[in-house]
Amino acid sequence: MDDHARLLDVEAITRLKARYCRLLDTKDWAGWRNLFTDDFVSDTSSSGGKVIVGADEFVAFTRRSLRAQPTVHQVHAPEIEVTSATTARGVWALEDVVRLGPGVNLRGYGHYSETYEKADGTWRISTSTLTRLRMDFFNGLVSVYVSDRMNRLLTRVAARVTT
Repeated sequence: MDDHARLLDVEAITRLKARYCRLLDTKDWAGWRNLFTDDFVSDTSSSGGKVIVGADEFVAFTRRSLRAQPTVHQVHAPEIEVTSATTARGVWALEDVVRLGPGVNLRGYGHYSETYEKADGTWRISTSTLTRLRMDFFNGLVSVYVSDRMNRLLTRVAARVTT
């Protein structure tokens, strides 16, 4: 694979991740679903979440979890490595904001570690692991850092509410 083809693939994966953020935040679930391979695997277990196998299952779970909450996802500083003509991997710095309820918001910082597959000339996300470095809960007056221990407790409570 020559450098020009590799750079075009890196740009295509960068645009794929940009669409991921935009379509998730605009709640375009059908468009968002098209970004994943059918056998997509999401792993948020290290951040208090779970492993979900299958793109349809992942999109349905995310749709239920976020309902109509406004979200903002921004990714930065991609480290993308094209490993073959049809595979790649990447790490993205993440900052997201999720409105959890009236006056309760989450701002998170972390990374997405992902793999990608190219089929019929189109790159799709095949695996994604989310790790969180920090989570702050805030409203217009107060911002609170949540420790790992408290995060685990809140995650268990949230899982009961959203399932």
